[in-house]
Amino acid sequence: MTEDAQAGDVRDLADVPAVEVISRAAVMLMSSAAEKLGLGSPNPDESDHLDLDEARRVITALAGLVTASVEYLGPHAGPIREGLQALQRAFREASLHPDEPGKGPGEKFTGPVN
Repeated sequence: MTEDAQAGDVRDLADVPAVEVISRAAVMLMSSAAEKLGLGSPNPDESDHLDLDEARRVITALAGLVTASVEYLGPHAGPIREGLQALQRAFREASLHPDEPGKGPGEKFTGPVN
């Protein structure tokens, strides 16, 4: 990549509002967690992508991002929080030995999810 192309990329990113950057990052983390939970598969228990350790990490990162940036997300906050909670519940359902309430992925940031 040339220096001019890199400078163009930086300028383009500089023009993107923070709420959009945060929202895009949240959606990427949600998509990754869903794949790692096998949610894109007709039978999640048999998914080649099922990896609860990786899902835990991604969901925890998502929870930290959402908690730290909720004040900036405006109308996007509700749907992103709902998506996070759905992933936390899906993780609990996929676990053979579910974590205690408040100990699941990201729950140190969000509180217990039922």
